[in-house]
Amino acid sequence: MLRHRWNRNKSRKDGNMSDYYEILGVSKDATKDEIKSAFRKMARQWHPDINKAPEAEAKFKELGKAYETLMDDDKRATYDRFGEDGLNNAGFNTQGPFANGFGDLEEIFNSFFGGGFGFGGGGRRSDPNAPQRGDDLRLDIEIEFEEAVFGFEKQIKIDHLESCPKCKGTGAREGAKPQTCQTCGGRGSIQQTTRTVLGHFTQIVTCPHCNGKGTIISDPCPECSGKGRKSVEKTLDVKIPAGVDTGSKMRLSQEGDAGLNGGVSGDLYIVIHVKPSKYYNRDGINVYTKLEISPAQAVLGDSVVIKTLDGDKEVSIPVGAQHEDVVKIKNLGIPHISKPSLRGDHIVVLSIKIPTHISNEEKALYQKLYEIQSGKQSKEKESVKERIKSVFK
Repeated sequence: MLRHRWNRNKSRKDGNMSDYYEILGVSKDATKDEIKSAFRKMARQWHPDINKAPEAEAKFKELGKAYETLMDDDKRATYDRFGEDGLNNAGFNTQGPFANGFGDLEEIFNSFFGGGFGFGGGGRRSDPNAPQRGDDLRLDIEIEFEEAVFGFEKQIKIDHLESCPKCKGTGAREGAKPQTCQTCGGRGSIQQTTRTVLGHFTQIVTCPHCNGKGTIISDPCPECSGKGRKSVEKTLDVKIPAGVDTGSKMRLSQEGDAGLNGGVSGDLYIVIHVKPSKYYNRDGINVYTKLEISPAQAVLGDSVVIKTLDGDKEVSIPVGAQHEDVVKIKNLGIPHISKPSLRGDHIVVLSIKIPTHISNEEKALYQKLYEIQSGKQSKEKESVKERIKSVFK
């Protein structure tokens, strides 16, 4: 099983009513520069520090989701084709960049655009000790064809980071407390000035003493070595729904890595891989099987028993069946993943098999049939007559 970090894609619609283009006030063919400009303008209007209307926070979060989705080519293409539900079904984490709070306006612009929008005054910097959401994880699992059809419960094991129970995530030994970093004053960053031929340039860099945490742990927790989190193997009971296919994704909320500073855990995404069946071919919610029949069965029709997903079933071959004709058995295909009571069909493709070895009796019957249908003797009889004539010449 393959396990790795899942890159979080934060964009989510809370329903099917929102229109991301309408939220930002741009056209559906808007360029990225136009989207940036629109977001900058709307963010100034709706940031809760500026706009005290009750709906300001909700509108600002919607702006963030719209901006993040339309600036990502993959998410934008998915959204344009399938809407918000398509983003969720594609496995994107659609909570939005401001789901767990937001800083002041300059801080947001620095994060989104790299700063330079003329607010001045330095502004507040983000709190390095603020809660941070944990990483999402991905787990790939392989299942049998029949398991994918009907669904089942499966136990899986994952390795993820959990908050250290000994220090309760602080990273400090019990009874000790993290100390404010004296280098950065708890900000997690410092100003660094560089002198060049063009003048002095000042930039904000991560504090090298505390690595951006803002605190120093002088007496670390022995359980987690001061990290506040530790790797733990966990067993989960997972219900695989009926009708999944290769590429289907399942999201288990907050089963990813634990967050930092009391932040919520990330999510676990399970990606399904279905082993191919030796008997069935799948196309959406329909399954196909091949049935070889004899020429006599094709001409006269017949009733035969075939294997289906629901066990052996009798199927009728119609009189005069042709090669590659199909016989459809309704409602014995794959369940619809969102509504398992609806199922596809089992489609039987007929293949007329010409025998290569037949008995003398069968041969005589085929000769008789040939004579009836063609009005002339078979080549076999003609060759026998020619041999007799040559003997008595």
